[in-house]
Order: sequence, then structure tokens, then C-alpha cells
Amino acid sequence: MATEVTQVLLNAQSIDGNVRKHAEESLKQFQEQNLPGFLVSLSGELANDEKPVDSRKLAGLILKNALDAKEQHRKLELVQRWLALDNNVKSQVKACLLKTLSSPVPDARSTASQVIAKVAGIELPQKQWPELIESLLSNIHQLPAHVKQATLETLGYLCEEVSPDVVDQDHVNKILTAVVQGMNASEGNNDVRLAATRALYNALGFAQANFNNDMERDYIMRVVCEATLSPEVKIRLAAFECLVSISSTYYEKLAPYIQDIFNIVAKAVREDEEPVALQAVELWSSICDEEIDILEEYGGDFTGDSDIHCFYFIKQALPGLVPMLLETLLKQEEDQDQDEGTWNIAMAGGTCLGLVARTVGDDIVPLVMPFIEENITKPDWRQREAATYAFGSILEGPSPDKLMPIVNVALNFMLSALTKDPNNHVKDTTAWTLGRIFEFLHGSTIDTPIITQANCQQIITVLLQSMKDVANVAEKACGALYFLAQGYEDVGPSSPLTPYFQEIVQALLTVTHREDAGESRLRTAAYETLNEVVRCSTDETASMVLQLVPVIMMELHKTLEGQKLSSDEREKQGELQGLLCGCLQVIIQKLGSSEPTKYVFMQYADQIMGLFLRVFACRSATVHEEAMLAIGALAYAAGPDFAKYMPEFYKYLEMGLQNFEEYQVCAVTVGVVGDVCRALEDKILPYCDGIMTQLLKDLSSNQLHRSVKPPIFSCFGDIALAIGESFEKYLMYAMPMLQSAAELSAHTSGADDEMTEYTNSLRNGILEAYSGILQGFKNSPKTQLLIPYAPYILQFLDSMYMEKDMDDVVFKTAIGVLGDLADTLGSNVGTLIQQSLSSKDFLNECLSSDDPMIKESAEWAKLAISRAISG
Repeated sequence: MATEVTQVLLNAQSIDGNVRKHAEESLKQFQEQNLPGFLVSLSGELANDEKPVDSRKLAGLILKNALDAKEQHRKLELVQRWLALDNNVKSQVKACLLKTLSSPVPDARSTASQVIAKVAGIELPQKQWPELIESLLSNIHQLPAHVKQATLETLGYLCEEVSPDVVDQDHVNKILTAVVQGMNASEGNNDVRLAATRALYNALGFAQANFNNDMERDYIMRVVCEATLSPEVKIRLAAFECLVSISSTYYEKLAPYIQDIFNIVAKAVREDEEPVALQAVELWSSICDEEIDILEEYGGDFTGDSDIHCFYFIKQALPGLVPMLLETLLKQEEDQDQDEGTWNIAMAGGTCLGLVARTVGDDIVPLVMPFIEENITKPDWRQREAATYAFGSILEGPSPDKLMPIVNVALNFMLSALTKDPNNHVKDTTAWTLGRIFEFLHGSTIDTPIITQANCQQIITVLLQSMKDVANVAEKACGALYFLAQGYEDVGPSSPLTPYFQEIVQALLTVTHREDAGESRLRTAAYETLNEVVRCSTDETASMVLQLVPVIMMELHKTLEGQKLSSDEREKQGELQGLLCGCLQVIIQKLGSSEPTKYVFMQYADQIMGLFLRVFACRSATVHEEAMLAIGALAYAAGPDFAKYMPEFYKYLEMGLQNFEEYQVCAVTVGVVGDVCRALEDKILPYCDGIMTQLLKDLSSNQLHRSVKPPIFSCFGDIALAIGESFEKYLMYAMPMLQSAAELSAHTSGADDEMTEYTNSLRNGILEAYSGILQGFKNSPKTQLLIPYAPYILQFLDSMYMEKDMDDVVFKTAIGVLGDLADTLGSNVGTLIQQSLSSKDFLNECLSSDDPMIKESAEWAKLAISRAISG
């Protein structure tokens, strides 16, 4: 096979489907029958300069895919498979890869770079291939520029693949030296400079020690800043990407360079090509993000020992920064509102202006108002649109007191522009700005309302009229109405929207039937707004919400009627079904929340459930998710009566729990099992064997996304609460699972934020399971069965308390579990609790918490513990 591998690789790219299929089969067979020979043969193909470029590229790509995969479990299998290969085979492959770096063919070099990095990602953490970095560094001093370029590219990919702790500092220093030298203006070859600049971007995470050293940091910053002035646009772009990354990774080191950075950015934004200008604006957005995070975390009160200090770079730069951003707003594109994915300098400038407003608050208002006043009535649409966009961008951040007087004056002007301005761009941005006004300056937290009896009708009339405008304007008008409704969420028994409710609902339904409702997310926006209007409505309009039920059911029924559809039409239909199920979910929750409406609504329950079950027959994940959520709401509303749907529904529940591929569907289904348990209580018993078997399978599968595991543990608690002591037969399976997960999640030192967040959600799931099981067995003669597990539960609580990284949610659940333990097991655990390392400290800390929920749980736990000890 090895001799003809070239031809097979070329055939695998043939335009003739049969030839291609045959070649793919041959490659698959070769790989399965003789993996070592397969890999050696591919790496030989990649390294051979006499072979055609197409076969070499595909050989490299197949090699790369033999080492890495998107799915975590598959990736682990491939890593183990490579590590298990004979060392000679691996050495042959690696030698071919390194040889390819000096090939004159750019595509072959680039592919080899990526494969070397994948191998390094597997071997370096295992302390294998120790000579790799040295051999790459020795290449840097080779004469042909293309070898240097390929080596720098490889070093860049390598830094992307391996974590910084795998490479020792000596090697890091040498890599950075090579990379920064390659970036230097004295480097005559642009390809080398570009590869070096891109490599630095990936190597920044390794440079902690170097950024702490003033001399080294100055040198790196000088070279990066010089590269932003290169005559080659790709190098300038890559250099700005480095600056953006430095500004967030090493924010606290920026002070000495900020003035130079400001000048470089200002020049790029005003004069450079758009891709570079966009990155330059991104730099300021990135600094805003850093300062917003710091200010939110520390609330502006910095003591000498705060770990991160806010340098107020944005505040200092305001006088120059704001005018520069306002200029960008005038560089709109003619058709930017039509296309969802558009991103240009005007949009980037407005986004950055919004971040600046959130960073500096009131200080931005006087700097932007003159621009708005000057341009809002100009004959050129660009000026009117830019002024409107500037206004909309600064509405989040400054205080309501500062904005209210301006908004009160602007509101009438905006309403008039929305109906009368001749330009669509201006109308689009005006509707968006109205939405921002309602989002940030309207609602129960605002003292002086901007929407009054005097102007409410006018606002609604204008928005409903705009919903008949072109699709992109209508979509923004729906968005404005969404926030208008949301502001009345806590309004009490009577809502100012009540008189217009019928009219609003009718207008939104009309939008969903527009010919062009598929454009600009219009149909989706209309349904989302309808849901919000229903969700925030009061009892006064309950009868109208009831009238909506058969209307939405009819719409859903229409989508289920069997016409033959193309795959594109089927996808659109699936989207519509998802929206309708989502709408019914909101209606069910609304009507189910009060007895009189629930009673009337339940007459539709059988038909609605029938529709949902038919929806499951369509094979679309998003629809399944939405239908599951709606059934969860129906179960909650129906209570014990939901039992009659279980025989039919159960198979779909089981299918959802088995859906590893679309793990969101699996997660939602787990949540619905909880809803059904709460609705049916012990009537769920006949289905528990099947459900528990599937949940235990899910937990032990390495294919299921990890985010589904915490809710599965919570679900154990829901089941135990529903069936009480009947949970006995599952204890021997569930408890060891909980114990091993508890051990895993107890110790998290050194984890990153994402991991800490996941660990806390896992802990919370485990605690909810323990809580449900303890409460389920309370007052049962079988509580004795839980006594052997008590020490493990206490140990888990101890270890979490010692780690000191629980979030508030976990804190509250944990103190609840301590109380449940004492409450259910009484004197059987009194002594254990007294002996526990931290129960006392933990309890005292919760008793003095500022959070009333935690305090209340702690008071109850204290009572339960004292009863257990004295018992």
C-alpha cells in the first residue's frame, strides 16, 4: 500500500464521487490494519519534496486528525493510541515532520508545523521528546528564510498546544528571544516577521517572568509597537492582535507604554486599512473590559493590598479617546443593517464607546452630547445615524440622574424620527436606541418614570407602526417593546400596558406571519417579545392570555401537518416549532401560576400534550429542547394529574436521557425529570428503575459533556424526595457515585475560573442529591440505612469549608445539608457532628452572613444540630 499511497491520497480528493469513496475506504482500511505503517507512510509522503503538493497536504491533515479530535473522549483515545506506539515508529514520524520544515513548498511546511505541535502537545507533558525545542531553536539560525519562517510558525503552534508549566523557563526565554528577534525591524524577510509576530501572540501566556522583568518587557513592547508600523498590512494586524492580548493578560504592566499605545492606536484608527483599524479599536475595548472587571470586583475602593489595581487608563484617555471613537461612527456601510454578521469600524467604535461609558460612567456624557446635538438633525443620514448610535451607546454606565433630563428631551424626538426619518439606517438605530432607553432607564428601580400616562399611548402606537416597517427596523421595534414590557414586570396588580394588551399581541402575531419574517431574525424577535409581554402581564389580562392558547396551538398544529419538505424548509419549520413550544411554555407558566386561570387552562392540557408528543417525532435538537421545557412547565401546572401522560411520554424522556450527542437536550431532559418528580411525587415510582438506570449510565459515560453531570446529581435528590424510602434500592448505586464525585470536587487548588465555576456547580448538584435523599427518608423506619454514609457527607462538608472557594449558592446548599443530616438522623449523628473539623466554624460563619437566605438556613440547621446533640 505504501508505494501507491500518493495515488490514493490524490484519489481521495477526486471530483468523481466513486473514486473518492473508494480511496477513502482504502485509507481507512490501511489505518485499521496497520496503524504504524500508515503513520510512517503518511509522514514520508509529507516529507518527500518530489510528491505532489495536494497529496502531501492531505497526508499531513490525516496525520493531524490521527492525533487530535474535538470530542474530549475521542481526543483521550487518540493520545493513548499514540503513546502506545513503538518508539521507532514515533521517531521515524517525528524525523519526517522535522525534515519537512525545510521543504521549499509552503503548504507542506505549514501542515508539518501543525502536526509537530500536536505531537508536542501529547509528548511534552509526558516528559518525552525533550530535544524538540532545542532542535527547533537550532533551525532559527539556518540561512534559508523559509526554514526560519516554518520554525517560528511551529513554535507558535507549539505554544498554543502545550500549557506554560510544561516548558521550563530556560526554554521559554530562548523561544521568546528567537521570536522577538524574528519580529525585529532589522529582519529583512516579511514572511519571517509575520510568522514571528503570530508566534508571539501564542507565546504571551508563557512570558509571565519576562513581563515581570523591566528590561525584557521594554524590549518586547518596543518590538511589538514597531511591528504595528510595518509597511506590510498582515504584520501590522498581527502586531495589534499581540497588543490586544497584552492589554488583557498584562494590564497591570501597561502604565509606562500607555501614551505610546494611544498614539499608535489613534493613527491606525484614522489612517489604516479596516482590519487593522478594527484591531486598534479592539485594544481600547479590551482595556475597558479589564477596568470594568476590576471596578465591579472591588467597587472602586482600592486598598494598598488589593491584588489588582485599577490604573484608570480609560478615564485619563477620555479627552482624546471619545472624539476618535465618535469619528468612527461616521464610517458606516450602506447595507450594514441587512446582514447579521456585519462588523465594521463604525460598529466597533460604537461598541467601544458603550464599554467606555460603562467604565467611566457620568464623565462620558458631556463629551458625547455636543456631537449628538450637532449631528442629530443634519441632512446627511450618516450624521443623524452616528448621533443616534452615540446616544444609544452611552445609556448603560452613567447614572439615571445624569441621563434622565437628556432622555426626557430626546424621547419625543426619537419617536418622531422612528416614523418620519426617510432613511432606514437611521430608523433602525433609533429603534435600537429606544430599546436601550427602556432597558436601562425604565422599570421599578427608577425613581422618576420616563414612561407616563401622557406618553405611553404614543410610544406604543409608534412601536406598533414600526413593526410594519422593513424587516430590520421592525425587528428593532420588537426589541424595544420587549424591554418596555420587561420594565413593568414588578408593577403590581395593574399594568399601564393592560389597555393595549390585545392590540400588542395582535400586532406581534401579524409580524410572525409576514412574508419576510425570516429576515433579520424578525420572527424570532416577535415571538420573544410576545413571550415577554405575556410573562410580565398581570391578572387583568389573564382572559386574553387564555384566548392565545388555541391560537398558538393551531400554529403548532399547522407545522406538524405532513407535507414533504426540503432540508432547508425543514430547518426553518424546526425553528418555528421551537419558537411556538417556547411561547406555549411561557403561557403555561403564566396561567399555571394562579388557581382560577389554571383551572380553565387545564381543559387544553390533553391537546397540548398531544402536540408536544408529535413534535418529538421530528428529529431536531432545538425543538426537542423547547418541547421538553414546555412539558416541564405543563407537569408543574398539572401536578399529580400529569400521571396520565407518563405512559406515552416516558419513551421520549428516555430518548432525551440517552442523547449524548446533543447534550443540551440531555441536560434539559434531566431538568424535566425533576419537574415530573415534583408534580407526581410517589406516582413516579413505576418509572424510576428506568430513569435511575439511565442516569447512572449517563454519569459513568465519558462521552457525555461534563456540564450535564451536576444536574444529574440534583435529579437523584428530586427522585428521592418524590419516592421517599422507596429510594432504598438505589442507595447502593447512587451513594458511591456521589462519594467519588465529592472527592473529586473537594480539592480544586490551582484551578482556573472556568474550572472553579464547574466544580462549584458539581458540588451544588452533589449537595442537592444528599439533601433530597436525607429529606426523603425523614421519619421513615429506614433512616438507619443512611447512617453509614453520614461520615462521608461530613467529610465532604469539611473539605469544602477548608478549601475556602465555595460560592454563595454552594454555601447555602451546604449549610442546608448539615441541617438535613442532623434533622433526619438525629442522635445517630450528634457525636459525629460535634467531632467534625469545621461544622462549628461553618455554622457560625453562616449565622453571621449578610445573605438572609444563608442566615435563615443556618438558624434552622443550628436548631436541628442542638436537637441531635441533646437527643
